[in-house]
Amino acid sequence: MVLSMLLSVIAMGVQAQNEALISPEESETLLEKVTGKEREIDWAHMNVQFATSANVEFLNKEFSEAAFKVNRVRLEVLGSFSKKFSYHFRQILNVHSTPGYSLDNLSGSVELANVGWTLNDRLQLTAGKQAVQFSGYECWVNAIKVRYYSDFNNYLPCYQVGVNLAYKLHPDHELNFQVVNNRNGSNDELFSYGLPAGVEESKIPLLGTVSWDGYFIDRAMQLRYSLSYGQLARNRNVFYFTCGNVWDRKPFLGYIDFMYSREGLDSKGLISQLTAAGGNEGRTVKNVDYFTTIGNLDYRVSPHWNLYVKGVYELGNVFKSEDDIPAGNYRRTWNAQLCAEFFPMEESGLLLYLHFLHKYTHLTERACRWGAESFSEQRISLGLVYTLPVF
Repeated sequence: MVLSMLLSVIAMGVQAQNEALISPEESETLLEKVTGKEREIDWAHMNVQFATSANVEFLNKEFSEAAFKVNRVRLEVLGSFSKKFSYHFRQILNVHSTPGYSLDNLSGSVELANVGWTLNDRLQLTAGKQAVQFSGYECWVNAIKVRYYSDFNNYLPCYQVGVNLAYKLHPDHELNFQVVNNRNGSNDELFSYGLPAGVEESKIPLLGTVSWDGYFIDRAMQLRYSLSYGQLARNRNVFYFTCGNVWDRKPFLGYIDFMYSREGLDSKGLISQLTAAGGNEGRTVKNVDYFTTIGNLDYRVSPHWNLYVKGVYELGNVFKSEDDIPAGNYRRTWNAQLCAEFFPMEESGLLLYLHFLHKYTHLTERACRWGAESFSEQRISLGLVYTLPVF
């Protein structure tokens, strides 16, 4: 009898798992019940973003690898309803490891999961996982358009859970006031080598940002500036100043980004990883700052062809001596990129590209004392990018 009861419970559980969360017969949504109105869906859109390439890579000008890679696959769903509410969900589908981060309780593959509420003609509130309001064209443009990121943006915590209040001063000017987590998971997930001895965890791991977006000259000139401040650990804070200066009027697109961070602990890890060179036990470095300049010029030769040249210069420093790590410059990096893009069809998300990269990372004598060495990287990529509109 006990066995029969157990089998019945299991059968009921399996049946429950197979049932839909909402029955197809349940046509009335929660919104309709609350408002007493018919369902209002202003618009909805779903797309799949896909990027793949064949890469030939060199290290210190010596052949390293030739392989095909799927660089990015993303599913995006967005839309609005009831004229005042919007939603945006985006997930990366080709992430090798997608842990459930302990702080935001969300898989690392989910970039966006938020709801927006338009309070009036000037104010909009967004809650959930969202893009941090850092500025700079390379940072906020759709990632599928970037062939190779600067080190600064590659290690920036771009998507975090929090709230943002957008205030439209004017159709061409907007302010954003945002508070989000400054990390997704625990300190061990943020800092590869853990917190230094004597440094306590932060009880308020938040990042506050104020940003301004401005458009000039019939919106051809775009200026985006932001300031961010937060706490990495107790008495160890982080400050960001990021800005993008864009000229976008066909056939030219040009931009210059300036990005700076001053960090009580090395959250990007670019200097900290030097301490692990030569088989040493790595450690998290204190009092670092990073500065990056990015310049890019696109020229749309014809409706089917686009050419661009891009250059990046980056610095990594320790701004205050502490323990046995002296202040000064530790790394200087620059990269140059050339790219030709071909659009087989006009007004389509399909493009083919040929991309060349040369990157050199110079490590100073301060960095080399751990056994690290300067190096260069080269890459030739033949790729395809396609944004498939599902509906």
